[in-house]
Amino acid sequence: MSTRVEIHQLDAVVVGGGGSGLAAAVYLARQPNIRTGVISKLYPTRSHTGTAQGGVGAALGNCDPEGDSWEWHMFDTVKGSDYLADQDAVEVLCKEAIDLIYELEHMGLPFSRTPEGRIAQRRFGGHTVNFGEKPSRRACYAADRTGHMILQTLYQQCIKHSVEFYDEYQVIDLLVEGNRCQGVVAIEIDTGVLHVFHAKAVLFATGGWGRMFEITSNAVTLTGDAAALVWRRGLPLEDMEFFQIHPTGIYKLGILITEGVRGEGGVLRNSEGERFMERYAPTMKDLASRDVISRAIYLEIKEGRGIGGKGCVNLDATHLGREVIEEKLPDIADFCRTYIGVDPAVDPMPVQPTAHYAMGGLPTDVDGCLLADAEGTLVDGVYSSGECACVSVHGANRLGTNSLLDLIVFGRRAGLHMGAYAAAADYVPLPDDPAGRAIEQLERIRKGKGDRAAILRDEMQAVMTEHVSVFREEPGLSEAVAKVQELRERFRDVKIDDTSERFNLDILEAFELGCLLDCAYSTATAAQNRTESRGAHYREDYPKRNDEQWLKHTFQHLRNGDKVEFSYKPVTITRYQPKERVY
Repeated sequence: MSTRVEIHQLDAVVVGGGGSGLAAAVYLARQPNIRTGVISKLYPTRSHTGTAQGGVGAALGNCDPEGDSWEWHMFDTVKGSDYLADQDAVEVLCKEAIDLIYELEHMGLPFSRTPEGRIAQRRFGGHTVNFGEKPSRRACYAADRTGHMILQTLYQQCIKHSVEFYDEYQVIDLLVEGNRCQGVVAIEIDTGVLHVFHAKAVLFATGGWGRMFEITSNAVTLTGDAAALVWRRGLPLEDMEFFQIHPTGIYKLGILITEGVRGEGGVLRNSEGERFMERYAPTMKDLASRDVISRAIYLEIKEGRGIGGKGCVNLDATHLGREVIEEKLPDIADFCRTYIGVDPAVDPMPVQPTAHYAMGGLPTDVDGCLLADAEGTLVDGVYSSGECACVSVHGANRLGTNSLLDLIVFGRRAGLHMGAYAAAADYVPLPDDPAGRAIEQLERIRKGKGDRAAILRDEMQAVMTEHVSVFREEPGLSEAVAKVQELRERFRDVKIDDTSERFNLDILEAFELGCLLDCAYSTATAAQNRTESRGAHYREDYPKRNDEQWLKHTFQHLRNGDKVEFSYKPVTITRYQPKERVY
């Protein structure tokens, strides 16, 4: 690996070229004299935002006779979060959603339309009118390519505003002096050359870490890079025990079948042909929240009602008719025909729960500013937004359509705040050897003599899937914590075969595995620590929610490489007092 180092100086650096990173970059670059760079390990339009299918939530009220309101959207989000979301942040999310959707439309995003020419909206799980009275149509969509269209639109805006792109660069270290940002260190994948980006402000928008599980909707690039880099620098992670398992991934593949299929009228059926969600959520049925449906599917399979005795149930959309499927769900139809040989207009789709979304992550305020502790101390010049951040608007369980909304709302807010900060701040001088720590990490991987990354990854995914997935309990969590810590120790001597400099994906795969192991360790220890069930975190040994003890956010610091230190932050409650969550 090359030890050549190049140094760049920018006002603001965005790490991650997905929806949230590009949203931040657009609003940064619109401000005068803010030189903005985006560092992405992918070509930006290949980012995972492009796979988001079903819609982005906003209370436009275009398709419900009763209309809609941001208060109803806020209530559904808070309820969906199992009352762990910070309600001041949720209010920002739902209020700003409406104007932002119209702003995206004006940027050129081609939303699907009603016959009257308005932005079309469909039903989605957990969204209601009049505080839970009945399902609402709140998901604004572009067929089933909504994320793809958002990504393309924002990328075009970045080009328009002269954002500088560093494509296929992998960020491998964060530089901070005390609580002030200095920049980041990245490796240029093509050459192996290290690049130091000296910046007044850095935003992390690198997505989630679903690849720590065997079956996931996440792309192979979603390896928790930002969470690991920040944690290793002594900064905290928040609410890592909460990882959403989406109920409908293609059986054995994990490729997501959008909630939009159920929003259009698709239903879940077991081996007996029964629409079983009527037993688990009699009001919302197949449009209950994701954690409720995922647990229901697991129970159906556990009780022997999986299709053909397998670990899946059927998602039946055959009654919708070919015209609806081809017009409103064309990508889903294509996925099913291509990957499993099923035409959803004729046959039901075999689905199983799939690891999908991290509710926890880098703790921030509503402007994306990174928190250094549970007391709210800020890290000057370091920001985060999107899935890798925790504002927290998703709490213990994210409501469908709020991921794309989170990207644009808090990406925009972070970009605006970063621009103002960078305009007023001075550069913090770089350390004497800014790339030294990064070089040491890469050299250790290059010289390792132990197991290959693939062996360690398979063992991590197996234990996380078995013990830290939909159902959790103390013996399994203890086993997972011990196993992941053992894997982290073995990783220190991880072996690679390719020691060349140019386009060395072997060493980058090993680096990403180290990030995943840190995320897995944080998730497993946090899950063991929280002795209640709430949202996506379901403890069979503690099956009830315990507001008296656990209505609070978990903060984790990593000390000396392996000791996890916990602290807590109260949940902000403004409008809606916690009550039992019923669908």
